[in-house]
Amino acid sequence: MWSAADRAPATVRRTGRRPGRFRLVSKPPREDGSMTLTIVPPPKRPPQGQPEGADAGLAPVTGRRAVRLRALTGLAGLGLALLGLSACSRPTGDFDRARPSVTHDVLMPEAGKLVARLREEPVSEFILTDDEKLLRDLGWGLIRPPATQDWIGGTKVELTRTRLLPEKEGLVPVTLYTVFLGSETFRSSNVRFDRIAADARGDATLVPPFCAVATRVAEADLERLRALSSRDLVTTETYAGANARVWENRAYTDWVAQALRFRIQAYQTAVDHFEIETPSGNRVWEANRAIKELETVVRLTEKGCQDTNRFPTAQQTDRSRIYGNWGLERPAPQK
Repeated sequence: MWSAADRAPATVRRTGRRPGRFRLVSKPPREDGSMTLTIVPPPKRPPQGQPEGADAGLAPVTGRRAVRLRALTGLAGLGLALLGLSACSRPTGDFDRARPSVTHDVLMPEAGKLVARLREEPVSEFILTDDEKLLRDLGWGLIRPPATQDWIGGTKVELTRTRLLPEKEGLVPVTLYTVFLGSETFRSSNVRFDRIAADARGDATLVPPFCAVATRVAEADLERLRALSSRDLVTTETYAGANARVWENRAYTDWVAQALRFRIQAYQTAVDHFEIETPSGNRVWEANRAIKELETVVRLTEKGCQDTNRFPTAQQTDRSRIYGNWGLERPAPQK
């Protein structure tokens, strides 16, 4: 039988041997003076230069990679917090116009600047001019999804507008407009074709004011670049900020043109679908005509809102006073 001393915790006898070898572990002596010896293998040690503990399997990250990793970790947490705050598209008020919001107007754009810098995109800290503010306000009604009920697409567009997502990640499938339009209940099936025509003509009326502002912004950008090139001494921040603002304005105009082309595809997809599901000859023709009108004005935005005539026609010139017998051109007054 074992005594109480036999059940006592074992003690390790330390020797002068080097670490990494087997050790002898003995229990306290028994009543008869005998001892029990156990050979214990040494603990596994990490390789030379590798840290111990929970991080033993991770390689150390240093330098520029460590800075970017810390920045991405912080921005990821900030992005998740902002996404939880927004949780939907940009808030709207009367007539579906954008409503002021601190989250969507201040917090998300500032976070988007940091994310855009990590993507190595140009970011300008210059103050927006009046035309640049108006350009973004008018363009928001054209870049949002055509179906106002599409809050998922609206969220993607809003994250792209604030530059939290790159532009290619903010694309919305063209079939969603057909899905939401088909989910609505109307007393007549012809109303859906009227709705498509009204939406297309409504977008067509918004394009000319946007292009007028985009033209003024483009002219201001040329003036900004001329002034920048005429200065002998310009700081690095000023030079980078001016070029970044020109890039942002042009990228926004191109984004609006891309969003309008998406709307044309969405409207045409809806017409093709409902022509099969609920045929209506006259209404289908009217909807297609409205889409063609929208496509005509969209071509203007795809050219950078520059209305250039590739085939100029001869303009009517004033008649010469010398060779046109100008003194006898008017008929004599009748009494």
